[in-house]
Amino acid sequence: MTQAASHIPATAAQARDRVNDLLKAHPGPVEAMKLTDALLITSELVTNAQRHTDGLIAFTARIRGNRLTLLVEDASPHHPVTASRHGPGDIGGYGWPMVRQLATSVTIVPTVRGGKVITVRLDLS
Repeated sequence: MTQAASHIPATAAQARDRVNDLLKAHPGPVEAMKLTDALLITSELVTNAQRHTDGLIAFTARIRGNRLTLLVEDASPHHPVTASRHGPGDIGGYGWPMVRQLATSVTIVPTVRGGKVITVRLDLS
């Protein structure tokens, strides 16, 4: 059984709410830490698309079996980056490594429109 939600949220909070609702409706068990991980990943992906590109083109969250898949499309061909140096008071550059660490898998694929789709998969148990 597949559950999905796919309209473009205006804010990271709306995206988190959609993912939270999707996970709560999931009939299988979802570990509390996995719920937190899913919401952190969602926030980071949507915030990055809004902050570093011209915004979201598409957002899809779906569950198949016991795996959450998030697809975030934006118009920028540039991949997320990690700040190479962090000093006292530096802001940014921490989210992308967090996404890569928490996710089961991450892929980035260019689109025909010149942007990219980031697909993140997270096992829920």
